Amino acid sequence: MNKTNYDSSVPSEIEADVHSSSSDPGTDYKTGQSSPKGRPGQGANSRSSIDNLEQGQNSRPVSSRLGAAALLITAILLTAATLRSPLTGVGSLIGEIQGSTGLSHTASGMLTTLPLIAFAIFALAAPKLGWRFGMERTMFCCMIIMTAGILLRSMPNIPALFLGTALIGSAIAVCNVLLPGLIKRDFPHRVGLMTSLYTSSMNGWAAIASGISVPLSRNAGWRSALIYWVILSAVTALAWIPQLRRSGDPGRARGASSYHKTGAVWKSAIAWQVTIFMGFQSIMFYIGISWLPEILHERGMSPATAGWMLSLMQIASMAGSFLMPLIASRSQSQKGLAAGSSSLFLLGFGGIWLGSAALAPLFIAAIGLGCGTTFSLVILFFALRSRTADQAAELSGMAQSIGYLLAAVGPTLFGFIHDKSGNWSVPLATITGLSLVTILFGYAAGRKGYIEPK
Repeated sequence: MNKTNYDSSVPSEIEADVHSSSSDPGTDYKTGQSSPKGRPGQGANSRSSIDNLEQGQNSRPVSSRLGAAALLITAILLTAATLRSPLTGVGSLIGEIQGSTGLSHTASGMLTTLPLIAFAIFALAAPKLGWRFGMERTMFCCMIIMTAGILLRSMPNIPALFLGTALIGSAIAVCNVLLPGLIKRDFPHRVGLMTSLYTSSMNGWAAIASGISVPLSRNAGWRSALIYWVILSAVTALAWIPQLRRSGDPGRARGASSYHKTGAVWKSAIAWQVTIFMGFQSIMFYIGISWLPEILHERGMSPATAGWMLSLMQIASMAGSFLMPLIASRSQSQKGLAAGSSSLFLLGFGGIWLGSAALAPLFIAAIGLGCGTTFSLVILFFALRSRTADQAAELSGMAQSIGYLLAAVGPTLFGFIHDKSGNWSVPLATITGLSLVTILFGYAAGRKGYIEPK
């Protein structure tokens, strides 16, 4: 993203009001760089941004600016709510979908794999889309696309099921990349808190989707259970409408010469460590939401109870994703936190594989806590392992593109191994082994450092 696009925002002005008395002398509160005049907010980059603010914006009452920030936070949290809920409900209904459509386990795994492929394809394009059209306008368009995808997915034919799923995945992919950058731009002193709030919203609504999908399907079938999420995406699209005026002058119109790519991420060992960590923690999550209800059902649990176990996983994930950014943002190195969080996958999947069925809630909670803590760490690494906004955007795009491409193999491969072996023990042994790899890359990605040295 170009620097002008990052700086010119109403919420950042509110942050200035709050922090102007506490900022370190000589530091620009938006860029974090030293001010040449030794006064807060007087650096060259910040000065040009402030000069370009619309006439009269600086004189707006604080209450008006707080209201604008509240509207933006609402849009962010609603968007976060749509980033998993349209997908996690599928895992609870996978048995019913198979029975209705005749899909194999391998083909059913594609219902989770297709969004991941879309994540990989569109993640690299997302930063430039946000720069070209404005982040707010891009988010609004993504919600419209998601709404169309949810409607298409619920039509009574198999091609529409997969095409709608792909559309949903493409919309989520762009929002996945742009949301961390939007938070860094508009809430530079509250990155940890805002990351906690948006990841908690994402996991909380994912928990709701997992828990209510089966009860909803009992009344009107699985297609009706999935179409209810069109309400959330439509409301979220409406929430972005007040923000569209901020996208009225995209990056080009604000005087930026071009979208700047540093290219450093593709040559950085740290960037690849973050990317692979992103991929393996995503494998854990998407295999969990795709197959854990089916595994638990085959081991004697009712479909409704298995769905609520998936909801328990999401609730534990929500708790982990809220707490971890608050803890990790205060530490210079996160290697112990990343390795410890990843070890929860070893406990959870190993327990489902070898442990007692009576302890299934404990193992599911461990998997959920691992998903929440590792995902929020990866989101933080985009900011902590980069020096500039351009690098953060590139690292986010690279990690989510390559990482989700790696994760896309997981659900389909898991279902394929089950089809070939005829049981769940071999797939569970495989993912338990992958948990060890996740621990290693989590430790590596958590070490203090930057993708490009000074």
